[in-house]
Amino acid sequence: MVELKLIKKSNECKARLGRLCTDHGEIDTPVFMPVGTNGTVKGLWQSQLESLQAGIILGNAFHLYLRPGLNVLREFGGLHRFMSWPHSILTDSGGFQVFSLSDKKILEEGVKFRSPLDGSQIFMTPELSMEIQQAIGSDIAMAFDECVEPGASREYVEDSVGRTTRWARRCIEAHRESGQALFGIVQGGFFEDLRERSAAEITSMDFDGFALGGLSVGEEFPITTRILSHSVDLLPSDRARYLMGIGSPDIILAAVENGIDMFDCVLPTRMGRHGTALTWTGRVNLKAARNRFDRSPVDEECSCAVCSTYSRAYIHHLLSRDEMLGKILLSYHNISFLMEFVRELREAIAEERYMDFKTECFRNGLIGSDSLESFSSERMG
Repeated sequence: MVELKLIKKSNECKARLGRLCTDHGEIDTPVFMPVGTNGTVKGLWQSQLESLQAGIILGNAFHLYLRPGLNVLREFGGLHRFMSWPHSILTDSGGFQVFSLSDKKILEEGVKFRSPLDGSQIFMTPELSMEIQQAIGSDIAMAFDECVEPGASREYVEDSVGRTTRWARRCIEAHRESGQALFGIVQGGFFEDLRERSAAEITSMDFDGFALGGLSVGEEFPITTRILSHSVDLLPSDRARYLMGIGSPDIILAAVENGIDMFDCVLPTRMGRHGTALTWTGRVNLKAARNRFDRSPVDEECSCAVCSTYSRAYIHHLLSRDEMLGKILLSYHNISFLMEFVRELREAIAEERYMDFKTECFRNGLIGSDSLESFSSERMG
């Protein structure tokens, strides 16, 4: 099972420090969780993740169900053993991946769609999602929910909220006595009253933690912060609070100052594969020709193994020749950067200098003015 021990609440905002305890270790929160969709955080060995102090990573039920499949996962006794990872794992239910497919049919029982691998018919239900996640053996499973498109009508979102609630009840019933933690997911699109309804219904159930879904899906930053500031307080303060699918420093800051404990994103490795580095002065495109003769590290303020060893010029060369090492080095650096960013964020909360930390990020160009202005006295806890 999973327990969140609260350690401190900020006097500057709603940010809080905690410790998430699972059967595979303790994790300091707020925490960024690297995404290992297919049982691997792309480009990194498990030992490298350990060296970066990643105490929890993500797997994806949908993709792991397709490959390697439940038979393989059961043969190995779950994902921990299969991928040789001794620390905590959280699994996405597959809801976001299923609903991102264009050819699907949503029914009360579940969702019908065709496998993107071989075109075979699949019927994903709350019960099947629970079966998959139990076979994976993750420390934390997520309820199967419906993630609606950003432009969905109020009428559709209202129907979807009801469906997500009914599916959540079915997930709990199918998950009983599994010994695995289960988090519920609050939906409601960008409608505050529907968020309130969804939160009331989902938090009335006996989940081990709660997540906000359907944010950072392409909406403008002020919309994200508006829904965040309205929604987090609707979640119980004694349970872990998880904002799904965020990883850029500006949204991390907005989430943490509103009381979010956990967040994840494919951003660092995806950016790395496309030649972009996260740095303390903002994003840097290592593919740009100006890096051809640059002897400096990716980030002067970073002491990771990449920045301590390689020049921008060398990584630019690797990228220009499409060498996989360039993508690997930037993926490692980006994960390292976000882990360090969140560590320093935790220190700032502990020392009551969160706002100074945020202002410094703005001055250095790491976040924009919209991010700085997202803080207001209304968020004071």
